[in-house]
Amino acid sequence: MKKQFVVIGLGRFGTSVARTLSSLGHDVLAVDNRESCVHEVMNEVTQAVQADARDEETLKSLGVRNFDAAVVAIGDDIESNILITLTLKEMGVKYVVAKAQTSLHGKVLSRIGADKIIYPEKDMGMRLAYNLVTANVMDLIELSPDYSIVEIKAPVKFWDRTLGELDLRAKYGISIMAIKKAGDILIAPGAEAKIGEKDVLIIVSKTEALGRLPE
Repeated sequence: MKKQFVVIGLGRFGTSVARTLSSLGHDVLAVDNRESCVHEVMNEVTQAVQADARDEETLKSLGVRNFDAAVVAIGDDIESNILITLTLKEMGVKYVVAKAQTSLHGKVLSRIGADKIIYPEKDMGMRLAYNLVTANVMDLIELSPDYSIVEIKAPVKFWDRTLGELDLRAKYGISIMAIKKAGDILIAPGAEAKIGEKDVLIIVSKTEALGRLPE
C-alpha cells in the first residue's frame, strides 16, 4: 500500500531515506532550506521544496499533518532538529522519526514525543526506509547496491505453510538462509520446512524486492 512521507533535511542521511522510500513506490515530500540539496533530489521524489521547516505555518501549508510519517534528518543544527520535531508532534503527525547526534540529544527528542530516534552511526538511511515501509523488517545488512541480507518477522501469509508451497524465490525473488524458531535455528531449510507464527526469517534478497513482501 502506497504511503506518504515527508523528509526534512537533505544531507546524506535524509537524501538516502528520501530516495529509498521513493524507489519503493511511495509518495515523498523532501524539504530543505538549501536550494542545491532540493535540486539534487527533485527528479527522484514526488515533490521537493526549498523551505524553512522551523516555521509552523510553512509546515501547515505543505500539509505535513496528513502524512503517514515524518523524518527529521537535520543533524548539525540540534536546536532546529528539536524545534521541528516538537512542532510536528504538536501538529498531530502520526509518526515522527528524528535523527540524534548524541544520547542526550536522543533523550530530549524522546521526551518531546519523537516516536523513533535514529543515531546515524548505528542506522543507515536505507535501513530506516525499509523499516518504515515494511513493518516486519527487523534488521538489514546491505551486501551491495543491489542485494541485502534481511531479518524479518514471518508475514501472516507465510504461517503454517512450507517453503515448497510458498515458492518464495519465484514469487518474491528471495532466498531463505535460515529460520529462527523458539530456542532453535534451522540453517539452509529445505522445501519441507514449515514457517510458524513466531518464526523469524533470515533472507537474501534483491533490495528492490523487499517492498513487495507481505506484512
